[in-house]
Formats: sequence, structure tokens, C-alpha cells
Amino acid sequence: MTKGNVYLVGAGPGDPKLITVYGLECIQKADVILYDRLVNKELLNHAKSETELIFCGKLPGKHELIQEQINALMVEKALEGKIITRLKGGDPCVFGRVGEEAEVLAEHEITFEIVPGITSGIAAPAYAGITVTHRDYASSFAIVTGHGRADKQQDHINWSALAQGIDTIAFYMGVGNLDYICKKLIENGKRAETPVAVINWGTTEKQKTLIGTLTTIEQLVKQTGLKHPSMIIVGEVVNLRQKIQWFEEIKLDHKKEEKHVNHQ
Repeated sequence: MTKGNVYLVGAGPGDPKLITVYGLECIQKADVILYDRLVNKELLNHAKSETELIFCGKLPGKHELIQEQINALMVEKALEGKIITRLKGGDPCVFGRVGEEAEVLAEHEITFEIVPGITSGIAAPAYAGITVTHRDYASSFAIVTGHGRADKQQDHINWSALAQGIDTIAFYMGVGNLDYICKKLIENGKRAETPVAVINWGTTEKQKTLIGTLTTIEQLVKQTGLKHPSMIIVGEVVNLRQKIQWFEEIKLDHKKEEKHVNHQ
């Protein structure tokens, strides 16, 4: 039997309209869709009625066995000759384990394509009125995993290079580790007053944005109870939000319009 194809697709950061045209086509033609926890379920409405939908939800810290099962499922379905779309939140190449999945497919000589998506480290701040680069504030930008802890021998970050050499830093999966992140940046030369944004459920209707500094943000997050999924953005570009926040303004306008219609 002819082997199937696998499309490793980035579904974007949350707003279903932010998927790419090609990503949408991969959903529409798939016989099987394996989708992650942070993929907007609205995207699945574009699948064929007979498409098999398989949830591959992974909670933070609970990856290993599930990842092996996902790899085995992709291979099994592809060997049945099916078209498979592996749908991941954001961009599959940014902390999405797509490299591991592609390696497994290559080992089994299964053809695959990697379809990039919009990553939340750029999209969430954009929706919060923060551009990760700016001619006046930031000419460098780093994407960093935020859950590594020294006490678990998981911290492989070059903190001094990050603190002293990068203008804007986006931490993924770091909201539970915020205290450690802020301490390490300050210890390694970042100003304690450096602005920080924490953006929860970025690009969705549930989006919430907190602004503080390296010394105040952890307390603010505790007070408001923001949890995963949240992006942490560190750098002077955070101050742009004061001038160019737009998404919250649109949401307010919509609410005003709804109230006006309801009162008529």
C-alpha cells in the first residue's frame, strides 16, 4: 500500500483567523487530524465530516510517554495510506517538538511537510500593543523556554548573554517560574526596572495583559492569579503598549456596541 503524507502544521497563537492559508488547506484535506491542547477547536470545523480527530493534549510537565504515543500514531496512520495533519499551537518549530516528530517520520520513510505558523511570542505582544522590535528600543529579540530550573538541573540558559546582549526576550511556558526568571535576569545585569508584560491567552477574547517590572511583576501575577498559557515579554518595547494598545480598545468598542443594541 502507498504510504500517506504527514503535514506538521502550526495552527497559530489562538485567534483561528491567524492560521496560514496553507495550514487551513492541510486541515481541509486531512483524513486524520492529531491536535494539541492549545489549538483553537474552531479550526477543526474546517475538517471533512469523516475526518478522524485525535486529541493529543499535553499538560506542562507531562510530555514524554504521550510524545511517544503521538509518534507511533502518526506512523501507524501514514502506513495505512492516510493524509495526516499534525496540528500544533503557534509555530511547530518553536518549542513544538516538530524536529523529533519529523525525525521519526524520516526514519520510517514517510513523506512530510513542515508548515510554519505564527508564534505566540510575537503575536501575543502584538495584540497587547507591543512590537518585539522597534527602531528606537530593540534591534534584537530572543525566544526562550521559561520552565528550566537550576534545582532540577534543567537550566541550560546563558543568562548573562541574555540579560546583557538581547533587547527583547520572550519567555514561553514560564509563568510558573517567573520569580526565578526575574532574579536570574537581574543577577546577570538586567536593570531591575526593566519593563515586563505577562500576556495570558494572547490573541483570544480571553486575553489579559499585566505590566510591571522585573521586581514587581511576580507579585502582580500572584495577585491576579494569571496562569498558563501566558507569554512573558521583557524589554523596553513593553512601554509601547501605553501608546499603541489596540486589541483591548476594539473589545471595549464591541462591548459598547452590544450594550447599545441590547438597550434599543
